[in-house]
Amino acid sequence: MRPISSSTLVFLVSFVLAAEGREKRQSSRTNEIEAQSLLLKEACQNKPLDLVFVIDSSRSVRPYDFEKVKEFLITMLKFLDIRPEATRVGLLQYGSTVKNEFSLKTFKKKSDIERAVKRMMHLATGTMTGLALQYTMNIAFSEAEGARPPNEFVPRIAMIVTDGRPQDPVAEISTKARNSGILIFAVGVGRVDMTTLNSIGSEPHEEHVFLVANFSQIETLTSVFQNKLCAPHLCATKSHGCDHFCINTPGSYICRCKQGYILNPDEKTCKTQDLCAMEQHGCEQICVNTPGSFLCQCYEGYELKRDGKSCRIVDYCALDTHGCQHDCVNDNDFYVCQCRPGFILNPDKKTCSRPDYCALSNHGCQHECVNTDDSYYCKCRSGFSLNADKKTCKKINYCALGNHGCEHECVNTDSSYVCKCRKGYSLNLNGKTCRKIDHCAESNHGCQHICINMDESHLCQCYEGFVVNEDLKTCSAVDHCAINEHGCEHLCVSAEGSFTCQCFEGFVLRDDKKTCRNTDLCKSIEHGCEHICMNNNDSYICKCFDGYNLAEDGQRCKRITIYAVGVGKAIDEELREIASAPQDKHVIHAEDFTSMGYITEKLKSSICEGWTNWKPTIDLSNPDLSSEFKAGSSEVTVSCSMTALKFTSQSEEKSTEEQCQCKNIMDFQSNANEEMKRLTQQLAEMTRRMQILENRLGER
Repeated sequence: MRPISSSTLVFLVSFVLAAEGREKRQSSRTNEIEAQSLLLKEACQNKPLDLVFVIDSSRSVRPYDFEKVKEFLITMLKFLDIRPEATRVGLLQYGSTVKNEFSLKTFKKKSDIERAVKRMMHLATGTMTGLALQYTMNIAFSEAEGARPPNEFVPRIAMIVTDGRPQDPVAEISTKARNSGILIFAVGVGRVDMTTLNSIGSEPHEEHVFLVANFSQIETLTSVFQNKLCAPHLCATKSHGCDHFCINTPGSYICRCKQGYILNPDEKTCKTQDLCAMEQHGCEQICVNTPGSFLCQCYEGYELKRDGKSCRIVDYCALDTHGCQHDCVNDNDFYVCQCRPGFILNPDKKTCSRPDYCALSNHGCQHECVNTDDSYYCKCRSGFSLNADKKTCKKINYCALGNHGCEHECVNTDSSYVCKCRKGYSLNLNGKTCRKIDHCAESNHGCQHICINMDESHLCQCYEGFVVNEDLKTCSAVDHCAINEHGCEHLCVSAEGSFTCQCFEGFVLRDDKKTCRNTDLCKSIEHGCEHICMNNNDSYICKCFDGYNLAEDGQRCKRITIYAVGVGKAIDEELREIASAPQDKHVIHAEDFTSMGYITEKLKSSICEGWTNWKPTIDLSNPDLSSEFKAGSSEVTVSCSMTALKFTSQSEEKSTEEQCQCKNIMDFQSNANEEMKRLTQQLAEMTRRMQILENRLGER
């Protein structure tokens, strides 16, 4: 290793010592700043302020410099007591336009304001400083945006940071802002025009206007503003005595007046500023003070020129108000009206008229006298023409001129003529030709059916089959029943062009269309039914009472014979109700179904016994012959109505074949009874077995 030379060692030691010295000084300086900040921070506690930062965001501010401005703002926030009842902060940036980042009422916590500052984006446009100041005065410090009202005496402070020359006027709007009670701190960066900067900041300028070389040095002003913002504000004590506005200054305050007023020698009260007393007002004749300004006026007979200061004689004739009909002539401080040759001025001294020659002499005109420039002439009223003497008049016969064009008649009027039409005609729209009047076209002719025009009026007629009533307008149908021999038995109804016959209720019209018959045909004819006659449309049918059938002639009825057979416990009364009379011959009893053979023989003998006295009409070829069994009552009933066994009371001998047919029927019934008996026994056996099976299942 190479040995270290003494000179090198000295350098290192010096460097280390220098570094240690700088660190000690920096540490001491930091401790001093922190102590001072802590002290001032305590001084800013509960400090009521309305503070608005106005930041230049033009394209001349580089992005790096813009970030330095944001760091400066965040540093400024550290010593402020941000609360609605203490310090409220607003922020706007401007370029060619003004952008309000947040107003005095937007945020209530310091952390929220810091985040909003960090999010602020660079506009990089023009430099409209005057526009930003106007926005600050009119909007940012309005009560709507969160500024506290003047009677609470909360200081309103605006801090503007700019690096360039403004592109719009700033002096006038800055004065208005300061006069409205806003304390303005102006911070210039770089080559800023100090005259412009002083016109923005409040007085004294050494307390409110600051200039730094670049944006990196702007943080050096933090402690300065901390001292100024946290110092006591004497204007808030309400005992400052300022007539208009009180503006805080470090350790003191100054009074300011509204625009148009100046501060009195007591430096508290204000009086109207007499701008006319200043020699430079420039008014040629009269100067009149107005609030904050003045205006020039002229003596009577003079008017103000366009420069608003000098005066000239009024040319009254050049005004539209002189009212002269002919000529206007200026006369010192007024004007007079004059008339052209041949005219004289009227008493109103403005209008002109010719001499009235008609009034000056006996003109002799019968109707009218008309003045001319140098004489007069006579004129006739409308509808008259002047005679050859040029004075008297005669009525004009317009119809005699031959060009009236009237189709019917021409009638003279005062000033012309009119065409008229003869009776029964009306004038067309051309006012000359005529047309026949269509009386029926008028809505009030009143004809119910047909209207026919006549020469001077109209006539009503009716459709065929109708006649005109006495009112000569309405129509009634012709009553054919009244004027014809209709021949209707009951009613005659008049119809269009004819009539029809109708019958009373309960009757219908016969085929002759005139006479009537009862709708109940059975009552109106000899029907011949033995029992019952029933109407059937235009005819009738015969029916029989219960227990009877209709005979082949369709009129007489024959009785039905019913045998009632009781088996076992059949009730005798019920059997008698079923059986035909006499019941003793038609009721048969048996103990049980074993006696079916006996029953069959008895029925056969009973039926065949009376065969000689009854004529059967049974259709033995019918395959549907059957018997009805009622097992529940142990009763077997042979219904002759169901087996088609029908008998008629006639004394006539029957052939052997017919008797055998009767025997076959009885045999069929006997066989059927035997089969029923067998089926009944099988059913009883099955019932017994089912009962045994149910008992066994119940035991399990």
